[in-house]
Amino acid sequence: MTLPSARAMKLDDDMKKQQPSDAKDATVTRLFPGDAIPQAAMHLRMVEAILFAAAEPLDEDSIIERMPPDSNVPELLQELATAYEKRGVNLVKVADRWTFRTAPDLAHVLQRHAVEQKRLSRAALETLAIVAYHQPVTRAEIEEIRGVTINKGTLDILLELGWVKMRGRRRVPGRPVTYGTSDEFLLHFGLDKVSDLPGLDELRAAGLMEGRIPASFNVPSPSDSLSMDEDPLDADDTGDLFEPEAPEPKGGNSAE
Repeated sequence: MTLPSARAMKLDDDMKKQQPSDAKDATVTRLFPGDAIPQAAMHLRMVEAILFAAAEPLDEDSIIERMPPDSNVPELLQELATAYEKRGVNLVKVADRWTFRTAPDLAHVLQRHAVEQKRLSRAALETLAIVAYHQPVTRAEIEEIRGVTINKGTLDILLELGWVKMRGRRRVPGRPVTYGTSDEFLLHFGLDKVSDLPGLDELRAAGLMEGRIPASFNVPSPSDSLSMDEDPLDADDTGDLFEPEAPEPKGGNSAE
């Protein structure tokens, strides 16, 4: 074998090694070419860009309208689908339309657990405000301030949210549970301590207090500390969430 023949065979072997091993590799090469982009590779990139930028799945006619006349869109779509079938995003055909979708086997990575936000009822908001400003406060005292009997579920909701907690027992017959706000309440409303709750001037400025306010009216000053007539809950004292049902007010106001 002459030297030129040996060189020619070596060059032929090198070219074979550089060629893609199968059709899928060829597709990848067309999708990610070097500096010089062949026309076929450019058509493939154009289809990819059209589908990626589309706000909704596209049928073949919609893609053909945007492509050069000499492009074979059906063949390009199949080639593109093959190139993306093992990637995190797949090109799929749904209802005769083409679109990119995340790979089905990666669904667990994309799951997101969100907390459903629910609006508090007016009764719950009023009860929360009373607890915040009048703490420590018992259920009977809440009912006296609101003028209506508290529905069992109202305090339940606030306790489940973690905004209200049982903090102690009043030193009176029956030793009713006293309620106050929790650290979660302070975090949610951006407060450092309960004494940072808005005062009268701030409530007026926010439009939360309107009309003529009696001269004797004062916004209560809540405290995290135990009051003189309050005992802390014992470690094993889960407390009854509610005292025995109070009799309905004489005015006939129903529970809220």
